[in-house]
Amino acid sequence: MAFKSFFPLLTVGIFLLGACSAEQQPNTKERPETKEDVLAEQKPPEGKTVYDANCAGCHDAGVAGAPKPGDKDVWQARLAQGLDVIVKKSIEGFEGKSGVMPPRGGNAVLSDKEVSNAVTFMIDTPQIK
Repeated sequence: MAFKSFFPLLTVGIFLLGACSAEQQPNTKERPETKEDVLAEQKPPEGKTVYDANCAGCHDAGVAGAPKPGDKDVWQARLAQGLDVIVKKSIEGFEGKSGVMPPRGGNAVLSDKEVSNAVTFMIDTPQIK
């Protein structure tokens, strides 16, 4: 008699255990197919945000020699020094023949990573004429 009252409970327990062990679906997100897609996924998303809030005032207009985002000719000359040098000058500030860059774009609270992200955004942005 005890077995008859135990059997429905056992059946429900087995059913619940089976439901818990159901195989989860793998992430089926397709891999990026083009170089631009790969770069877009790797680009720090906060680069544009930092740029818009701190850099656009000078760089959009080219104030004091500030290179405009996406200006490939100007950025190529600077990139010849190496990206790490550009980022370092953006963090520490720079004064040269071509213009002036205040430390951290004039915003002392920006982190090194935020400055680096903004620089990467400016270099990777397509030029708009």
